[in-house]
This record gives sequence, structure tokens and C-alpha cells, in this order.
Amino acid sequence: MSQADGCLPKCAVVAPVVAGVTADPVWMSAFARHLEDCGFESIVVVEHTVLLTRYESVYPYDPSGRVDIPSDCPVPDPLDLLAFLAGRTTRLGLATGVLVLPNHHPVALAKRVATVDVLSSGRLRLGIGMGWLREELEACDAPFDERGRRADEQIDVLRLLWSDQPDGASHHGEFFDFDHVACHPKPTRQVPIHVGGHSRAAARRAGRRGDGLQPLGVTGAALADLVALMREEAERSGRDSDALELSLGHLVTKVDAERAGRLADLGADRLVLAMPPTAELEEAKDVVSACAERLGLTPWA
Repeated sequence: MSQADGCLPKCAVVAPVVAGVTADPVWMSAFARHLEDCGFESIVVVEHTVLLTRYESVYPYDPSGRVDIPSDCPVPDPLDLLAFLAGRTTRLGLATGVLVLPNHHPVALAKRVATVDVLSSGRLRLGIGMGWLREELEACDAPFDERGRRADEQIDVLRLLWSDQPDGASHHGEFFDFDHVACHPKPTRQVPIHVGGHSRAAARRAGRRGDGLQPLGVTGAALADLVALMREEAERSGRDSDALELSLGHLVTKVDAERAGRLADLGADRLVLAMPPTAELEEAKDVVSACAERLGLTPWA
């Protein structure tokens, strides 16, 4: 890895979707290559299948209750975007942060995720969330009040279809039903699934079914409680709680080695760093370079 200090968490950077640049092939290619050159672990891209010009849902991560992404902002499909970036980088990790899982049929999603993972030589990390925007989920024919149960089953279906099933995979659940399904290519390994969210349900889901937790908008005692719950649920499910990763958020413009070290002391394996909403490529690259210097990152060997 490229982290200069093994005690510091891995560092990922979220592409600045609010700047309206994530559907620009030239901008995103140059930005991703610059992250790789600076030594960051991965690039993270967000998802909204659709945005709404009018909605009643309350965005839980801002006091205003409104999301800061305009309804006409181009938000490309995250897996298609990561497949594109896979062809323009060589070692940079590729992550969704987060993919709104209930919006997707898991059989089709299993094929899409495996395809990106194989074509990127195993660089994909799948960050998932349940979704907060009721109107978006309903537009995708995903019942909002059933999204948690649906997501649990979706994760099970993904794991099943990625595993070796010589006679084909069969599944009979509440939401999905099929027999003798052969889904190829298989991913290079079981693609890591990290659960994003701020609820106890998210922590339980990460412990029972995920490979990590990315708490959103949670700090202090509430954060410690979620992490403990994740690990307790893993142990109760017969899983290795120490193998689960914790990804914590921070800002590209403010994080430094001291802050990263404090987050590592809280158990962070990875920092997911938010960019300022700049559409100027050279400005964005300068911000990233300064962050890498403060963290003491070194380019990939």
C-alpha cells in the first residue's frame, strides 16, 4: 500500500458530485489518476438513481433536512463510472459510497458488480445504503418501509451468486425466488460489502452480513455504540469481528496526520474524505496534493 505510516488509516476520496463534474470523462479521468499518483487508497462515488424536483423526505445528514445536490445535477451510475475509471487507473481502489441497494435487483446487480471487479483486477469495494429518499425508492419500485428486509435478502443473494455453485444457485426468499441460476463471471473474490448509515440497524447489518461499517454523521459515544454493536452482532453470528473494517468520514481540506491518528485510535481502518465542491480541475488537484502532503502519503510503488 501507499500509506506512509502503517499506523494511519487508509485514505479514500469522494468524487465531488455537487460540483457537477462526475459525468465529465476528461475531468474524472484526470482526477482519479491524480489520486492514484498522490497515493490515496481509493476513489469513492455516490449514487442517486433519480433525484426529485419536489420531495417530502427529510435528509438526515443536514440540519436543513434537504440534500445539497440539485435535482438537475448529473449523477452517473456508480458502477458504470467505476468501470470507466478502472480503465484509466491501474491500482486505485474503486468504491461506491453509497449505492442505494434497494433500488437494484440483486441478480442483475451481482453480474454488474462482478464484471467491474473482474475487469479492474479485484479493485472494487461495494458500499451500500438503504436510502433516505422515499420518492426515489418508490420510483424504482422498491417499497420504502420494506427496504431493510429487502436489503438483507439482497446481500444474501449477491453472496450466493458470487459463490461457486456447480448446479447453479437457488434461492427462495420473501422478495426473490429462482432456481439453478448460473451467474458468470465470478468476482476475483467475495467483493467486500460495507454498510453505510447512522442507525443501529446499519450496525447490525454490517455485523451480520457486511465486511465493514461506514457510519454517516455519527460521532462520540453514538459512534462507539454503533461500532460495538457491529462487533457484537458479528460474534453472535459466528463471524470474525476483528475482520470487519471501520471507515470514518472527514474533510480533504482539514484532515492531517494528527487527526488521522486520532481517528485510528477510535478504530478507523479507512478515512473517507469529502471534497469541496469545486469544478476547477487544477484547484481540485491542488487540494488533493496538499492533503496527501499533510498525511505523508507516498505514491504507489
